[in-house]
Amino acid sequence: MADLPAVPFDACDQATGRVSSQALVRYRTNDYSVPVAYGHRDVWIRGYVDAVVIGCGGQVIARHPRCYGREDMVFDPVHYLPLIERKINALDQAVPLAEWDLPSEFATLRRLMEARMTKEGGRSYVQVLRLLETFDIDDLHAAVKKALHLGAVGFDAVKHLVLCQVEKRPPKLDLDVYPYLPRAHVGTTKAASYMSLLSGDAA
Repeated sequence: MADLPAVPFDACDQATGRVSSQALVRYRTNDYSVPVAYGHRDVWIRGYVDAVVIGCGGQVIARHPRCYGREDMVFDPVHYLPLIERKINALDQAVPLAEWDLPSEFATLRRLMEARMTKEGGRSYVQVLRLLETFDIDDLHAAVKKALHLGAVGFDAVKHLVLCQVEKRPPKLDLDVYPYLPRAHVGTTKAASYMSLLSGDAA
């Protein structure tokens, strides 16, 4: 006959764990990834019927679908992008990214970035992927498609476009939308101009 609790009952199994050097946390025989920044830290784990939630202090740092297999590893590729950005040569060999099924436009963006900027292009591509730390995949996908359509192949352009996508405002990558900016007009140089420099007549 006691009063109901002030908050609803959280129907989950609660446990604690420690993050490994591979940014993995063991729960019920399976390993779940967390952001690499939390390596070797103590975490709390909540196992729900359909999800595993991992936190550190008062912050949720990872959420995965519950795995009922044994000795499996459940990755979120986004968790490993900060490390890949620093070690860009591992982009194609990293196990957490191996089965990441991204829309085809992302591969096109990477190819164009690497063709223009070689190794730095790969790093810029990873920076684009890291936008998934803040934005969802649908918004970023729309921004990447828009960037390819405009020929604006760069991290800054994609970031601008995804912000515009989320905030429902038009992008401003074209200077035609800035009529108040001064225009630069460069005239054709004539040979007489160089002669005036030699004669000391130039102002």
